[in-house]
Amino acid sequence: MEAAHPAQSRSLATSPTSRIPVRPILTDALRYWEPRRLFYNLVLLAAALSWVAATWPHFRPALALTPILMLSVLLFLANLCYSAAYLIDIPLQLSGLATTWKRYRWILWLLGTLFALFVANYWIADEIYPDFR
Repeated sequence: MEAAHPAQSRSLATSPTSRIPVRPILTDALRYWEPRRLFYNLVLLAAALSWVAATWPHFRPALALTPILMLSVLLFLANLCYSAAYLIDIPLQLSGLATTWKRYRWILWLLGTLFALFVANYWIADEIYPDFR
């Protein structure tokens, strides 16, 4: 019986093509997206506060416990949707487009934030204050 060559099997296990540098890519994604999450939340907060300020008497009943708990659920869902950016960012960093993607991924943040702002305004206008003109 012939024994397998240990040097050959070791070189296959440590070859650069068999390993994907996951940790640096995840670190880069976290360093990019997490500081911007604060601005994303501030944009949505500004939209909500604008509605409250513009239509104050209508929102007075919403300052009870149940609506605030529902608002907390919506805040959680908005941040869950924000995390979807990782589903696009990480595969693109693993692709051959990584350098170009890192230059232009701010567009994904901008489009995602604008979409969230649109959804928030639509939801407030349609569900909370449908008679606002």
